[in-house]
Amino acid sequence: MKISFFNISNFKVDGGAMFGVVPKVLWNRVYPSDANNLIPLSLKSLVVEVNGRVVLFDNGIGNKQDEKFMSHVYAFGGEGLIEGLAQRGYKPTDITDVVLTHLHYDHCGGGVYRDSEGNLKLTFPNARYHVSRAQWEWAIKPNSREADAYLPENLLPMRDLGALNLVEAEGELLPGIELRLFDGHTRGQIIPIISYRGRELVFVADLFPFRSHIPLPWIMSYDVEPLVTLKEKEAFLKESLEGKYIYIYQHDYFADCSELQLSPKGIRATDGFTFEELLEKLK
Repeated sequence: MKISFFNISNFKVDGGAMFGVVPKVLWNRVYPSDANNLIPLSLKSLVVEVNGRVVLFDNGIGNKQDEKFMSHVYAFGGEGLIEGLAQRGYKPTDITDVVLTHLHYDHCGGGVYRDSEGNLKLTFPNARYHVSRAQWEWAIKPNSREADAYLPENLLPMRDLGALNLVEAEGELLPGIELRLFDGHTRGQIIPIISYRGRELVFVADLFPFRSHIPLPWIMSYDVEPLVTLKEKEAFLKESLEGKYIYIYQHDYFADCSELQLSPKGIRATDGFTFEELLEKLK
């Protein structure tokens, strides 16, 4: 198994929205905001090569949105999707599977692009696009709270061009790649667990956007069912601590990874480290 990790882009959102009921005086100490209360988030993607398959986990916002849309997300930096893959030796046609943790625009927008004539095309034409059935059905008939995050131009081409595979239940996608389902952030979010060199690596997506979301009450305002998130976090953190899982953070601007430790206040993240340091640790 070969694993790669890269940052497609960064963007900014309101800090309060990312921390829900947690007062700014607390979250700003660990994840500082600017003068407009905006905080930086990364859009990191994981690539796993196993058994002749190349699996891409999430693909960022993409580049087909108009200038007005992009002005609202304050995108900056990063390697780019195609460029980041190329740096790791992959072309879009090499990708055999795209696993979308969920269908909010910042996780799936790069999977579809507009050609020179404005037609919507699949970025990865040889890939199956895997989405949980629960999330797909939730997204194509969205509630008013989430509707702005689900963009038809990101979703419908996957189905209409015959690439969509709906994941019905938790289970193994490929040897060493397990898909788990969670419902608090949005219905049917996929959390992949990768077995690599004797450890379990968890691409935690929006279950734990940052290291600072490990404490149970630190939950985003974006979550549709925060009490469900609370229960899911509690159960999965216990499992993770017992199993010595390593978390890989998709959105944390300041850290790629961490382990977990038991403190007097409960389960907490260790100091963060880079993905390169993770690979060194597991040699």
